[in-house]
Amino acid sequence: MKQKFLVNAAIAGVLVFSAGGTSVFAHDELGGGEEKGENLAGVELAVPLLEGSKNTGNLKEVAAVQLQEIRPGVKNTTGDVYGYKGYAYLGTHSANGGGGGVRIFDMKNPSNPVEVSHFADIPGTWQEKVIVKSVNTKNFKGDLAAVSVQKTNRLDSNTQGGFVLYDVTNPLEPKKLGFWESSSSGSRGTHELYLTVQGDNVYVLTADCYADYYSHGKRMDVSIVDVSNPSNPETVYEFNPRNYISQVSNENYDGYNWTDEEGIKRTAFAHSVKTDETGKTAFLSYWDLGTIMLDISDAKNPVYLGRTDFANTVQGAAHSMDLAKGGTVLVETREVFGPVREGFESAYGYTMIYDIKDKSKPKLLSTFRTDFTGVIPGGATVHDPKVHGNTLYLSHYSGGVRTVDITDPSAPKETGVYIPSKSNIWGVFVDRNYILASDIGSGLKVLQKNAGNGELE
Repeated sequence: MKQKFLVNAAIAGVLVFSAGGTSVFAHDELGGGEEKGENLAGVELAVPLLEGSKNTGNLKEVAAVQLQEIRPGVKNTTGDVYGYKGYAYLGTHSANGGGGGVRIFDMKNPSNPVEVSHFADIPGTWQEKVIVKSVNTKNFKGDLAAVSVQKTNRLDSNTQGGFVLYDVTNPLEPKKLGFWESSSSGSRGTHELYLTVQGDNVYVLTADCYADYYSHGKRMDVSIVDVSNPSNPETVYEFNPRNYISQVSNENYDGYNWTDEEGIKRTAFAHSVKTDETGKTAFLSYWDLGTIMLDISDAKNPVYLGRTDFANTVQGAAHSMDLAKGGTVLVETREVFGPVREGFESAYGYTMIYDIKDKSKPKLLSTFRTDFTGVIPGGATVHDPKVHGNTLYLSHYSGGVRTVDITDPSAPKETGVYIPSKSNIWGVFVDRNYILASDIGSGLKVLQKNAGNGELE
């Protein structure tokens, strides 16, 4: 389904949002602008996206909880959210000097989440992404948390970027196990990561934005790190796109700037990473290089499978992904804050859905676009996707949370919208019968699906 996306001429060129007069940019440190989303936190929309109730379709807010202040007088903002074994894990963002760590909420009563502990609150850094899984190796048995660590000042030699590992078997008393440093000179550290289990082997995949660029090719953006012994993480592989993709070489790619085969100047860096449920197929969201797919059955010797690609008129910006239909369908979200760029279509970032039964030839099935005509969206781009059954959940910054029916992936249909006051939704996660959403300026939001008769499921 290709819905027509309209951009109001009066706002098409408006990139300045009323947050201290700063401009809103995509996650593109080298292209200029603030860290994504942070300059929207706590800002009222110039024009409400919804009149009246903030709960439409099949979503209802049942809880909204601010983060506690772990340093007196310092308010931290949120990053991504993850749910595991009845607890919600909220990463924190870079506002007010960062150092907010990961917050753990007891979700026994979804309408009353209780912040019970925090960890990884490292001064001079911020912890956007956290993944928790149960592992069982000869060196560790229990619930393992992997947390991304980024410097607030990439040139500060007194801080380290990378990721940290914690034992959260008892979420009330997290225990530090180990730290992996992203040793690329000048880069911030690990932006996003993923924790995956292959039997007795446990790996963390990292997306260290701009490591390739800042190190002049000595370090790569994506690493596979063996954390089977969490106290001694060991890098076993680094992905170099020049070695796998015929359209990429030292001549047309410097780790950030890329000139594609059509002569179009683009941007390519690793933004996020994920695997399928088996842990044997990796998906690298590589901005204008699309979503790169690798067979990592042998983590030390991955095999390149294929990648998604973009039409000449489409800004790339492959930001995140998730899988549907047993791993045969790829949902790719693209973060584009600036809808107007010479030579490209006028559109904020939207979702692309692919058939990947043959990973060497991904087939575009449909796009899902939200129409923001007539409003100043501020952060209208899509952000992160999560798939649960036949429902796609999208975090959409000032566009809130969107639910999309993808029973037929070639014809996605929006079924629900949630837009809270001062909406700035970073992440979304489906956990049991409720939906977790992280709002950058407002903490944890808990949603439940409405059965259509006024009752919650």
